[in-house]
Amino acid sequence: MTLRTLGLTLLGTAGLLTLSACKKEEPASAPPAAAPAAKKEPHAASPIQAPEGAAAAPVAPAGKGVVKGTVKFTGTPPEAADIPASNDPACEGMATKDASVLVKDGNLQNVLVRVKGKVPGAPPAPATPVVVDQSKCTYVPRVQGAMAGQQVAFKNSDGTLHNVRGIAGTKPVFNVAQPPSGAPVERPLPADADVLKLKCDVHPWMSAFVVSNENPYFATTGADGAFALEGLPAGTYTVEAWHETLGTKSAEVTVKDDAPAEAAFSFSAEDASAQN
Repeated sequence: MTLRTLGLTLLGTAGLLTLSACKKEEPASAPPAAAPAAKKEPHAASPIQAPEGAAAAPVAPAGKGVVKGTVKFTGTPPEAADIPASNDPACEGMATKDASVLVKDGNLQNVLVRVKGKVPGAPPAPATPVVVDQSKCTYVPRVQGAMAGQQVAFKNSDGTLHNVRGIAGTKPVFNVAQPPSGAPVERPLPADADVLKLKCDVHPWMSAFVVSNENPYFATTGADGAFALEGLPAGTYTVEAWHETLGTKSAEVTVKDDAPAEAAFSFSAEDASAQN
């Protein structure tokens, strides 16, 4: 091999090496941009979305009927028993007389007036509970209604220990201890209890009542003995007045949309004797 041929060969080899190195140093081209993800459509059977074409839940019709009236007490009310004085400072300001029968100007307080039975189109039980507070060693309110299946919340606003013992008839249902100013506690209204009685073993004079009802048409009389049941569909109903010691009275009432229906109830001392 001549020197000229050898030189040309070496020069060609060097050129190839140079081109190869240049190609390695070139930056890599950017990959093509990914296509945007397609928007996911909700599946027809998704648990958080109703299937297409599903009918909306029916809305309970709002009635326009009203039942109103007054609960009276005839004769001389029974004498209220004294409540023993308490040395618990948290009980300061509590009532000194038993509040089972409260009569003012012939009007009877703490009577639960309710429509008995199921009412077509009535709304379901509220998700919020009815509340029973413990204030100055007294249950507040003493008497109230609740819908069957509703929760009952117990508060302790006193700076002392209370316990809430629930009784249905003669059967114990629950017994909840509540520390001073403790957090509220909820319990379900017993399904088989028409009236839930509440007692405190720490302060034995404390009593309260929660009356269960199948519909939301109930009210508790105040000092004036008055009540009003509003929003009833037109129809004929049995209206009952319940009292913790005097028993019950009932009346049949026909409700119309265009005029309030009247209902009057009267209790007496003889009713108290009949319950004993």
